[in-house]
Amino acid sequence: MTVTTAPTTTLRPTVDESVRAVLSSGTRPARPTALSTCFTFGWRALLKIKHVPQQLFDVTMFPILFTLLFTYMFGGALAGSPSEYLQFFLPGIVVQTLVFITMYTGVALNTDVSKGIFDRFRSLPIWRPSVVVGAMIGDLFRYTIAGTIVIALGVALGFRPDGGAVGVALGLLLALAFAISVSWIWTILGLKLRTPESVMQMSMTIMFPLVFATNIFVRPETMPGWLQKIVEYNPVSLVVTAVRQLMHGRVDAWDVGLAVAVCVVIFAIFAPITMRIYKTKQ
Repeated sequence: MTVTTAPTTTLRPTVDESVRAVLSSGTRPARPTALSTCFTFGWRALLKIKHVPQQLFDVTMFPILFTLLFTYMFGGALAGSPSEYLQFFLPGIVVQTLVFITMYTGVALNTDVSKGIFDRFRSLPIWRPSVVVGAMIGDLFRYTIAGTIVIALGVALGFRPDGGAVGVALGLLLALAFAISVSWIWTILGLKLRTPESVMQMSMTIMFPLVFATNIFVRPETMPGWLQKIVEYNPVSLVVTAVRQLMHGRVDAWDVGLAVAVCVVIFAIFAPITMRIYKTKQ
């Protein structure tokens, strides 16, 4: 009986020359800094937009539709003409647009959690908060695009701010600061709820009364007395009032300071809660 032995072949893995050079040098790569990892995860958030361009829909078409819809549907009835209404309405719609799209922060985080990517990030030798902070950096880019689109469209439709370019820039910065602070609320939902759909539903449930019971669309003086109190103390209203003053060059230091304080308080409350949940999440 003859036994035939098959010839053995040695598989040689293909190794990239740059990887081979690192391995052969014997030197360990330097540990990434907190800043570098934050920007890396911020870049990752932007790459998502590159590979899934549909994510830009909420920061492009959504602001355009809302601005056109409310300006031309309610402008004549509320202010006599769309042009007059736009002077009052546009600073508010900038804030509303940014606040609305903040909830996608929680949805994106929950998607990473549900796909298991979250656990991989937690196992990396990096500054742990950089995963969440980096996502915020990417979202800041999206918020800036949305706010710029609304302002540019408003100028094209006849918005003429008395505060000039400086006042508009300061108003946009305040709106961005408020959007970033509110984003921490949705990150908590993103970490605690089970599915992206549940995060979206819960966010919308909280968002609608918070945004529409404000001074964005009409002046509070035209509302019932009990509703005026709600609108007056709504944090969104406080920010909208300050943004209007900055854009129109009629700044009240108390109102602007109060809006800044709102951003700081929301951040100081919800950012630590988010990071505590993030660190202890199993």
